[in-house]
Amino acid sequence: MSTLDWIVIAAFAAVLIGIIVWVFRQKEETSGDYFLAGRGATWVAIGASIFASNIGSEHLIGLAGAGASSGMAMAHWEIQGWMILILGWVFVPFYSRSMVTTMPEFLERRYNKESRTILSMISLISYVLTKVAVTVYAGGLVFKEVFGIETMWGIDFFWISAIGLVLITAIYTVIGGMKSVLYTSVLQTPILLLGSVIIVVLGLRALGGWDEMMRITSAVQINEYGDTMTNLIRSNRDADFPWLGVLIGSSVIGFWYWCTDQYIVQRVLSGKNETQARRGTIFGAYLKLTPVFLFMIPGMIAFALAKKGVVINGEVFSLTSSDAAFPTLVAKLLPAGVKGLVVSGILAALMSSLASLFNSSAMLFTIDFYKKYKPEASEKKLLTVGRIATVVVVVLGILWIPIMRSVGSVLYEYLQDVQSVLSPGIAAAFLLGILWTKATPKAGMWGMIVGFIIGVIRIGSKVMYTGLAKSAGYADVKLWAAEQGVNNWFYTLFYDVNWLFFSGGMLVFSLLVIVVVSQFTKQAEASQIQGLTFASITTEQKAASRASWNRWDIIHTVIILGITTVFYIYFW
Repeated sequence: MSTLDWIVIAAFAAVLIGIIVWVFRQKEETSGDYFLAGRGATWVAIGASIFASNIGSEHLIGLAGAGASSGMAMAHWEIQGWMILILGWVFVPFYSRSMVTTMPEFLERRYNKESRTILSMISLISYVLTKVAVTVYAGGLVFKEVFGIETMWGIDFFWISAIGLVLITAIYTVIGGMKSVLYTSVLQTPILLLGSVIIVVLGLRALGGWDEMMRITSAVQINEYGDTMTNLIRSNRDADFPWLGVLIGSSVIGFWYWCTDQYIVQRVLSGKNETQARRGTIFGAYLKLTPVFLFMIPGMIAFALAKKGVVINGEVFSLTSSDAAFPTLVAKLLPAGVKGLVVSGILAALMSSLASLFNSSAMLFTIDFYKKYKPEASEKKLLTVGRIATVVVVVLGILWIPIMRSVGSVLYEYLQDVQSVLSPGIAAAFLLGILWTKATPKAGMWGMIVGFIIGVIRIGSKVMYTGLAKSAGYADVKLWAAEQGVNNWFYTLFYDVNWLFFSGGMLVFSLLVIVVVSQFTKQAEASQIQGLTFASITTEQKAASRASWNRWDIIHTVIILGITTVFYIYFW
């Protein structure tokens, strides 16, 4: 890092501080101001916040690392970002007219208070154990690699950068709430995009162009069925990414994440009206088309540079690990000044992702737990509790980092694997909740409970069998199982079945649970679900939704779907 790089980073920090100070002077009077920016956000702020909140260190490290190790295999999870359009066109009207502030609150309106509590608990647990910890863990690795510092003051620089990142982000989130998240996202998003574009351009120039990257990576086979690193659709016999399983699994996770997860939907709930909320999702969908090219392609570029043995600044380009792809490109490829800009972009992504997560977690606790049991609490008290909850989430995330350090090179796959068993039950409850008026309160609740229990068993079985294999001296669980004669239904179902097919099966099973339980339990009163299902929408509500969009919204939606289709065709 040169002096010019530090000057650029300092300039970015100064602008960021200026925004935070400006937000802080606009005092929040209510919890709605703090958590939802007073429901006054425009489509630009919403779309930028959706993108910036989604892009975290799991992309800068994990997605680029996936590109360097397995090519386009994990691109499905990114290109499924088109499902943000489902949020805008299908779910926004229901969320807007219900005037809820959290997703658990919506389930309480549609089903019962127990459903609200269950979803809040699942969300908070998953946030702390996956998103907070993984983002902080990967953030520490990014800065350790970029700055090239092993220790400082006798302390591993990983811990200094990781905890420093959390504390800085927590300060501006606690102070400014949702407004600070929205407005800093507007600053951070273009910096991140510009920095990543520079990486791609310089990387391809050093390598010899796009065709050279495709030539090198397409020559690398990743299974015995002839698939290469550039194949998006792979043989259905592929052990890790069978094409049918990928399409099913990524769709389940995508629907849950983009349409029902508080972490993302909270950006939309902050919109001033249905029009701004929907257009925010369309803008976010446009931005979401870029990560494959901005983060996964750099990983493939890094792999190709190392494979070809390209000399950069007098040194042969090499990778210490696949997860080091993006930060190594930053450290080795970029000139002075530009490196500082890209580091600012990385810092922006990490901070925005964490800030959104802290705010969403605090909101879930404050609105769905504290206010539920303390309905008489004043708005001032709710603001205080929200800030305290943010601090608690920060502390828990830091305490979980030592465990997350064992994740290592499977960071991005780990996230998707865990989400694949947490999402089906929730997705089923929301999907049938709006599509089927006869879905009863207890059915929605049991659909989530059963889905969560099955997911926990799946995760537990993987831990158990992996531990048994390692204790017996085996690195490969399936080899251990074959030699030990482990071939029972529990092992086959909860460990051996591909995780992508398992996720799809869980969704179907959760839907069946809701349908069956609905046959034996009491339906909700018509007044309770008024406007919350397609069949119960009034003529006035339909007219209001129709007035909120025009032909340009449709045109942009078609363009996004067209680009997605072209992407699949090109990398087929």
